[in-house]
Amino acid sequence: MKLTTLINSALIVACIAFIPGIVGAQTVNNNNSAGQINTDSQNASYLQPFNTAFLAYQGDFKEQGIPSGSALIFEYQIGNLTAKDVVQAAVRANKLPAQVLNDPSYVNAVESQLTSLDNTNDLDN
Repeated sequence: MKLTTLINSALIVACIAFIPGIVGAQTVNNNNSAGQINTDSQNASYLQPFNTAFLAYQGDFKEQGIPSGSALIFEYQIGNLTAKDVVQAAVRANKLPAQVLNDPSYVNAVESQLTSLDNTNDLDN
């Protein structure tokens, strides 16, 4: 069995195992009863960067103009799509609060996840 086939099989099994948790992920409650905005990104509760990138890959942000699967990876590779674009789509899809757009560590982490998807795709070739 080729190593890439084994790796791809393991990734598929892992993705299937995590899908229920990702789909059921809660979004941030923007209706803060005290009227305060949480500016401390360390204490904010929202999707992890991996989940944001994975939801984009799965096609959850198609309505926001983000392609899915190999098209997502291709657009990222040629520079037509950035991590910030994916985060903006997640905000428009009400999966993330708008304040995340101003969190460079979050956007960089999504960038890292997109790069990881890109590298995983390279194993297929």
